[in-house]
Amino acid sequence: MTHSRKRTGRGPLAREAQIAGWLFVSPMVLGFTLLLLFPMGLALYMSLTDWPLLGDHRFIGLENYRNIMTDAMFWKVLANTVYFTAGLVPLNIVLALLLALLLSRSLRGIGIFRTAIFVPVMTSLIVWSIVWKLMYATESGLINQLLLMIGIKGPAWLYNQDLAMPAVIVTSVLKNVGLNMVLFIAAIQQVPRSLYEAATLDGAGKRGTFFHVTLPMITPTVFLTMVMTVIGSLKVFGQIYVMTQGGPSNSTKVLVYYIWEKAFKLFQFGYASSLAYVLFFIVLILTLLQWQLRKRWVFNEGDA
Repeated sequence: MTHSRKRTGRGPLAREAQIAGWLFVSPMVLGFTLLLLFPMGLALYMSLTDWPLLGDHRFIGLENYRNIMTDAMFWKVLANTVYFTAGLVPLNIVLALLLALLLSRSLRGIGIFRTAIFVPVMTSLIVWSIVWKLMYATESGLINQLLLMIGIKGPAWLYNQDLAMPAVIVTSVLKNVGLNMVLFIAAIQQVPRSLYEAATLDGAGKRGTFFHVTLPMITPTVFLTMVMTVIGSLKVFGQIYVMTQGGPSNSTKVLVYYIWEKAFKLFQFGYASSLAYVLFFIVLILTLLQWQLRKRWVFNEGDA
């Protein structure tokens, strides 16, 4: 009997361990259900309804999704979102990698520079955006004042349709580049020194060592930072809300801001929920695409 209980794992101790395990994970499961699964299910149902602020909602099926396809503003904000992502992601990754290469060395006082670059990551996004909005001010902004000192009259950065989005992109890059920099520094410091010694013996210069040793070895971290940065760029909202309110002339209105506008300014909760699910599937598709493409360029992932 004892042998049978040990073999099947049905004894009192096994049952107690199972109950204890469920008790330990129950807070997470409950939180996951209440804070993620339930809101996602409710949002999915709302996306299939005409749900005003006041009055009864009514089920309309896929009508909201059909309206999205013919909504000119949706395509405008989607193009703006793509523009923001295309500008932010490569600039963030390249700048973070360059900073990591400079600050990965063990030099006296190097930690001060690392900290200075990482501090914006810990700063409130709203505070950071307000500061940069003041710096971009047309007459009294720090940037235009510095340009004026060298005889250049600065433009109205946040009121120019061609400059507003690049200004927000630069603000966003400087806010978050420190996080990717820290990840790259950690990855670079994990590259075996023997590989650099072998590259030196083979006559490789600094450029060859970087492209044939350092970069291939840190591609898993490059992949991680790229996925996180792409997802973060598609969800941008705070900077837009504080700095431009989607203007001028909707040139900086992105998808998440459009969702907020539909939900909390126009109170079209059903339409806003359908937009949110469109964004969800865009993020999902891009993430799965990056996951599949990783096998072509991420080191040691070809056989995964």
